Amino acid sequence: MNARIFAGVLLFSCAGHPPVPPQAIALNQLGAEALAVGDLETADARLSLATDYAPRFVEAWVNLGLVELSRGNLTRARKLLAHALRLNPHVAQTHHALGSLEAAAGNPERALSHFRAALAVHPGFVASRLACARLLFAAERYEEARIDLRKAQESAPNDPDVPAALFEVLLKLGREPEALDVAETAHQHAPNAAPIALIWGRTQLKRGEAQAALETLRPLTRLDAVAGEALAWMAVAEEALGRPRHAIGAAEQALTRAPQDPVAQSVLKRAQRDLNPRVSARRP
Repeated sequence: MNARIFAGVLLFSCAGHPPVPPQAIALNQLGAEALAVGDLETADARLSLATDYAPRFVEAWVNLGLVELSRGNLTRARKLLAHALRLNPHVAQTHHALGSLEAAAGNPERALSHFRAALAVHPGFVASRLACARLLFAAERYEEARIDLRKAQESAPNDPDVPAALFEVLLKLGREPEALDVAETAHQHAPNAAPIALIWGRTQLKRGEAQAALETLRPLTRLDAVAGEALAWMAVAEEALGRPRHAIGAAEQALTRAPQDPVAQSVLKRAQRDLNPRVSARRP
């Protein structure tokens, strides 16, 4: 499960409850939109004003916490989210935001606890279900991750990140036929979704369809979120086609985007060895 699958913080833009003044609701929505595009100063101003209109408006406090989290101000973010939690402990998004904070702080067990708390409030909250699966995957607790992802499938059958994550987990569990079935079913329903196209290209590679895989993966190189991973698997396809120079080119491009990508690193070493067998043989 890669960095792309782990990325993402939920923005809370709920319309609020009737007692909340309409000005606060509108400002919270506008603040969430500014946060979504990375305009943190505007988001901060709008959300702070929303809390002036409605000091007990949990949604605005959560979004303010996410602004500080986006800035890297974890101490300030923790204070804001703790305040939101005191106002109402029964809001799933607050627990989810605290989980995101602890994950960013490098505290996976605390993060998992917060995501589980969000699910206790709202079992169908897919953002937290996916977050749990990602943390469990990173901890090599693959069977537990699989269970969470199956539940996520029931809650959000059209979310493309769910089958993409499940594909990875099933491969780790050694259940390749199930993983390929997941990819094929997802591809039938949403072939153009980037996470699904990515696992479909990998499925084609496993079936020995390297040229088809290249055609599936190439359009993904235009999407920043998945370009590095797509290039790494394109390098695998070029290697399978017996084109080491092309494989090196794709792998090097992948590594400019994701310097630690293990797939690209492995292909690059093998392809360089294939092109320069004598040099490789002399290396200690």
